[in-house]
Amino acid sequence: MQLIRPDINIDFIGKRKLAMMISALMILISLGALTFQGLNFGIDFTGGTLVEVKFDKAVNIADVRAALSPKGYGNATIQEFGSPEEIMIRVQNKGNEESSTISTAILDVLNEKFTADSVEMRRVEFVGPQVGDELTKAGIMAVLIAMLAILVYVTFRFEFRFALGADAALLHDITIVMGIFALTGKEFTLPVIAALLTVIGYSLNDTIVVFDRIRENFAANRKRKTPADEIIVTNESVNQTLSRTLMTSFTTLLVVAALFILGGEVIHDFAFALIVGIMVGTYSSIYIASPVMLSLAGRFKSNEDELRAMEARP
Repeated sequence: MQLIRPDINIDFIGKRKLAMMISALMILISLGALTFQGLNFGIDFTGGTLVEVKFDKAVNIADVRAALSPKGYGNATIQEFGSPEEIMIRVQNKGNEESSTISTAILDVLNEKFTADSVEMRRVEFVGPQVGDELTKAGIMAVLIAMLAILVYVTFRFEFRFALGADAALLHDITIVMGIFALTGKEFTLPVIAALLTVIGYSLNDTIVVFDRIRENFAANRKRKTPADEIIVTNESVNQTLSRTLMTSFTTLLVVAALFILGGEVIHDFAFALIVGIMVGTYSSIYIASPVMLSLAGRFKSNEDELRAMEARP
């Protein structure tokens, strides 16, 4: 069964200027949101208290939040943990408030709201501001190291202009995903950092598939040396890989959407980041990576030198 005809010829590259304008607008909006609104960092980064309690029967999270709100904990992150009876509550400390004071207050409130002695304290953890600062730096370093490693790998595998195209696409994806988190106010936690690294790998995989086909078609069309010819070859390559790109993205989205809908609050933000990242990553592998690579033609090596180098690559 073929959902996309093998001879399809959509002028993707011909629309690259429009796509670049749309991407520039999305990036500006994202940077504006990150600058003026900022990310809603979780306690992993800001510091706070995690309280795990167990009820004698399943409870509604909305009822737990309604009980905590009058005491000033309405912004707490509340989610099931392991079973419907176990609830994890994460709150930010106020001033010099200690974790033991917070946990005692939460336990007292829940015992007042629900049946007395129906709530058991299972665990209390404190994440200090210093630890949060270290986690922030570690998360940023993880993303930067991944970008640098990709730059080196793609340069070795293809050419430097291909590497710049791939990194431009990845930077585009990360900025937009983080911008959407800033705009929506969703909590930015360590699992979201893990999702960003997953998006980097997914987007790079899509981009490498397209670049592989471009390299093969460049080698098969050695007489095509002008910029116009490179545009034609690149457009052909994107169309030839379109079926694989869309089918991979669609099947992956089905799984991630199931996690988003059915996975519960524990992985809700993680799945949301993946959904946005997959869609943006699929777009960028077509409209960002290849056009940036094309715009750098002739900046580093002659076309003939590049063709010889690409033919020599495994």
